[in-house]
Amino acid sequence: MKTASFLTILASAAAILPAAATAQAAPTTVEPMVPAAGTVLDVTAEGRTTRVPDLATIRAGVVSQSPTAAAALTDNAQRMAKVLDALKRAGVAPRDVATSNVQLAPQYRYADNQPPVITGYQATNTVSIRFRDVAKSGTILDALVAQGANQIDGPNLSIDKPDAALDEARTDAIAQAKRRADLYAKAAGLRVSRIVSIAESGQDAGGPAQPMFMMARASMAKDSTQIAPGEKDVTVTLSVRFLLN
Repeated sequence: MKTASFLTILASAAAILPAAATAQAAPTTVEPMVPAAGTVLDVTAEGRTTRVPDLATIRAGVVSQSPTAAAALTDNAQRMAKVLDALKRAGVAPRDVATSNVQLAPQYRYADNQPPVITGYQATNTVSIRFRDVAKSGTILDALVAQGANQIDGPNLSIDKPDAALDEARTDAIAQAKRRADLYAKAAGLRVSRIVSIAESGQDAGGPAQPMFMMARASMAKDSTQIAPGEKDVTVTLSVRFLLN
């Protein structure tokens, strides 16, 4: 009886194994990433459009030097108050002005074979300013210098709301990818059947580029400062997978 039962179990297992093997051997596909039939073509395309920057970000600072730390801070605070007041009078909104750096550092005199000697203190206060009217930013900078700002870094020109421009660049990228896919398909004696997948792999929304740096003093500000916005490229890079037949 035991032998008969064992044989019955073996027969049942033998009946199950072919079905399992058949299930494992069945063709599978992970569409849309890898179509089951046809030739796959991957294309990377960059779409591009241009915009005139409408936002300028500039850092303006006041640097004060005095024999004592207290005197340096007091002088710096008084001059920075004038700078902030000039910004307010120019119509720059409080939300567009932010303190970016406050620093107090001793100044040293060095001599051979002698320890350094503190000769005074330098106080620095810098604010980051966003100008939403780029054309007026140069005039405002002149006013800041006249009120005591002696360090200016910028401008960083950018696009305030780039969404519409990015969408234009995306549309252009798709058109570029399709054109390239048609070229490859024709050269290979095939035709483009459809797009399998689209992935955005990078974008440049026309943000700030490497800023120029300049030091400005009231005695230098004889002519009005001009800020030329020019144009900025807005780009989007897409990875597009096509199915060719």
